Amino acid sequence: MAKPYPKEFRDDVVAVARKGQAPLAQIAKDFGVSEGSLTNWLKQADIEDGNRPGITEDERKQLREANKRIRLLEQENEVLRRAA
Repeated sequence: MAKPYPKEFRDDVVAVARKGQAPLAQIAKDFGVSEGSLTNWLKQADIEDGNRPGITEDERKQLREANKRIRLLEQENEVLRRAA
């Protein structure tokens, strides 16, 4: 798994890339990240800003928590079903 970069770092790199003063490949090289990572960060930033359709980080977090809760409730339900 790739090393996670701090959100502040990603936001700074995205801000520089959005200025458009240098090619993405050069910006990625200057900051020591892959061009693919930078492209993904730009896409996610567009989603977060509402400029592109998709799931925001908050929505992703809520979905993850809801799925975790569903699994727990299904397990509890199975235990109760077996006890009856």
